[in-house]
Amino acid sequence: MVVTKDTIIGDVVTIDEGIAPILMSAGLHCLGCAMASGESIEEACMVHGMDCDALLEELNNYLQSIG
Repeated sequence: MVVTKDTIIGDVVTIDEGIAPILMSAGLHCLGCAMASGESIEEACMVHGMDCDALLEELNNYLQSIG
């Protein structure tokens, strides 16, 4: 799977448990909140003032490394 700006945070977390620490270290501490189940990566990055492209690169690099 490839994570895009439109991917829902809740969906990303269910892919692999190793993704949660990446999101947490990036500043997305809302993994358990109601917004996570319907908010896209892009929306979360906008709300938190984060670089969406950098986060997507990190997430996709991790997913590629686990094969």
